[in-house]
Amino acid sequence: MDINFEYYKIFYFVAKYRNMTKAAAALGSNQPNVSRIIKLLESQLNCRLFIREARGIRLTQEGELLYSHAESAYQLLKSAQDEITRKDSPNCGTAEIGATATALSLFLLHILHDFRLQYPAINIKIHNHTTPEILKQLTGGRLDFAAITSPFELPPNYLSVKVLDFREMLVGGTQYKHLCQNPLALTEFPKYPWIGLGRETATYHLYKDFFAKHKIDIEPDMEVETSSLMLPMIENNLGIGFIPESLAAPLLKEKKLVKIRIDCDMPMHSIHIVCDRKKSKNPAADTLYKYITSSPALL
Repeated sequence: MDINFEYYKIFYFVAKYRNMTKAAAALGSNQPNVSRIIKLLESQLNCRLFIREARGIRLTQEGELLYSHAESAYQLLKSAQDEITRKDSPNCGTAEIGATATALSLFLLHILHDFRLQYPAINIKIHNHTTPEILKQLTGGRLDFAAITSPFELPPNYLSVKVLDFREMLVGGTQYKHLCQNPLALTEFPKYPWIGLGRETATYHLYKDFFAKHKIDIEPDMEVETSSLMLPMIENNLGIGFIPESLAAPLLKEKKLVKIRIDCDMPMHSIHIVCDRKKSKNPAADTLYKYITSSPALL
């Protein structure tokens, strides 16, 4: 099937903006022409790609599939273009990275602050998702590299550099102060409401495995996307939960949270910088990658 690749470019912008007029403006075209091209593409692919609705358009199942590939192709071509046009300029360009909220809070933010002072002309686009979602985007070619939280499994061609180990502590709001008197037996844990990260996160599976090894079958009573969202819920006595020690420390000092000792060692977490070892990075991304992985904090 010989389809004009320009059609896919137009499809990509329509799918990105979910609006024919906005896509046309971004392409420097007009709405009737964009609409005509989409109809031609649908005809040649023999399927509908969009459903027109009162508030705009949405992708069909076939449209979602095509968009996932079109987006990856667009990002790869854009990266190649950036690499060609800036191959002699490692101090400018754009780096696209994925990062979990924990990786950002515990490791990346202060490093990125220093990096921006040294390389102000390099633009950094951060995609904040869970570890599984970031790995999906990374292997799909949408990211230059990523900072993710264990546990995870990498394909054979991917490189992982561990940058930080950390533990979490069990904390609760002031309503749970009575639990601070003696270490809490792990078998007693299910008696209290547990606020944890959602099942689409790596941390959820880490704790599920941890409890399973102690023959405890338990699910969070409330699920949230990030540790930062857990803190206000725990502070307001909605339950207890495991929080990275450095994130909990300020609220413990202000006596808005209490530390609950537990009668066993908690699992260790780690933050890793991962990338595709076979895919060359554009100069900006390579500069950022080398800066992060050679940070004095790692020495």
